[in-house]
Amino acid sequence: MRFLFAIVITAALAAIGAAFFWLYRPLDMPSDPIDVSIEPGRSARAVASDVVAAGVPVNATLLFMWFRVSGQSRQIRAGSYELGPGTSPYTLLDKLVRGDEALRSVTIVEGWNFRQLQLALENAEQLQPDSQNLAPAMVMERLGRSGQVPEGRFFPDTYTYSKGSSDLTVLKRALRAMDKQLEVAWALRDTNSPLQSPEQALILASIIEKETGSAADRAMVASVFNNRLRLGMRLQTDPTVIYGLGESFDGNLRKVDLLRDTPWNTYTRAGLPPTPISMPGRASLLAAVQPATSKALYFVARGDGSSQFSATLDEHNRAVNKYQRGK
Repeated sequence: MRFLFAIVITAALAAIGAAFFWLYRPLDMPSDPIDVSIEPGRSARAVASDVVAAGVPVNATLLFMWFRVSGQSRQIRAGSYELGPGTSPYTLLDKLVRGDEALRSVTIVEGWNFRQLQLALENAEQLQPDSQNLAPAMVMERLGRSGQVPEGRFFPDTYTYSKGSSDLTVLKRALRAMDKQLEVAWALRDTNSPLQSPEQALILASIIEKETGSAADRAMVASVFNNRLRLGMRLQTDPTVIYGLGESFDGNLRKVDLLRDTPWNTYTRAGLPPTPISMPGRASLLAAVQPATSKALYFVARGDGSSQFSATLDEHNRAVNKYQRGK
């Protein structure tokens, strides 16, 4: 009897040892990562089958049994996962339970226009291009903003996503982020601001974003535009003219372009343009509503990224001669 008992105990220990060996031993994975997609609502048995179907060299029945024995089979999360060399049944389940998805990212850069944003989404790794063939108006309709222009509506930041996600999902997150940032900035606006709505703040911020060569000058650039709006002066800012020229702009802004009237030409039209011209970052949003206190009405680039600010036209002309004409 003792001999039989010893055999049973030995066999049991051997089985336990084999199970531990199987759980922690890395699978014979290929050198390139394997993508495994788990859809919502899949059972533990179906997940085990999905893993094997994706190319992971493991027995589906044993894997399912491990899911059940672990007590975590109901905690497996849907998502897109990357499994590479070193993956064991133990680490595989841990990844699925933690929802440790294989995330990609796309960055929206401050100052980009909507065309540049669309191009970035089109080139983003394994992002579903659902908006690629849609007109801008249709994109906004799909995002629940029918009738709203997309320009300037998406907050510049880096957004992560799982493989196969829709670019509309990324756009929706960026849209909500800009809504929040604009709401915060508008709540902090200077009581003497000539801006009458968050929309105007967004438009002005988009201009400031394009006109600021040095971050240290941003509040002064904002001051110039706020002062001009307050006095009813035309903004006369080149980036708005360039935006109005659209794809016909060849990189060289000419005098004839400044005279060509478009809704965005702030040399020929007073006030703010009808839409933003770029995606402004948080600093530009805050500068638009909290400009520096000054009497400056002009500025000119010094050639080193910074600007020279002037309160009178005579001062400005002298600055132009010094920094632009070398006189």
